[in-house]
Amino acid sequence: VQLQACGGGLVQAGGSLRLSCAVSGRTYSSTVTGWFRQAPGKEREFVATIRWSGGNTYYADSAKGRFTISRNSAENTVILQMNNLRPEDTAVYYCAADNAIGLATIGIRSAYKYWGQGTLVTVSS
Repeated sequence: VQLQACGGGLVQAGGSLRLSCAVSGRTYSSTVTGWFRQAPGKEREFVATIRWSGGNTYYADSAKGRFTISRNSAENTVILQMNNLRPEDTAVYYCAADNAIGLATIGIRSAYKYWGQGTLVTVSS
C-alpha cells in the first residue's frame, strides 16, 4: 500500500484546511486509513481514522467536533477536513493505513503498517 498526503499549509487560528491522502496498491474491505500528527518535540499522536468497510470513524478527543474524516471510494482518497483550527494543531500530519486493525488498537501508531510522507500544517495565532 502506498500513501500520498497533501493539503497542508499556513492558516490563521479559526480557519480551515483540507488534507487528502491518496491510497494505492493492494487494499481490502478491511483496510483502515487514518491520520496522525507530530508537533515539534512531541510524540506522534492519533488524530482520526476510518474503516473502509462500513465507514466507521474514530477521533481523538482533540479532534472531535472540529475535524471530519471521510473516504472518496471512487478516487481512493481519504480526506481530513479540519475546521476551527488552533495554534496547538500545528504539526506534521501523516497518513497511515493497514489492512486489518482491531478496535482496541485503532488509535495506536504501531498498529499501522503503511505510512505516507508528512504534510505540514501551521496555525498562526
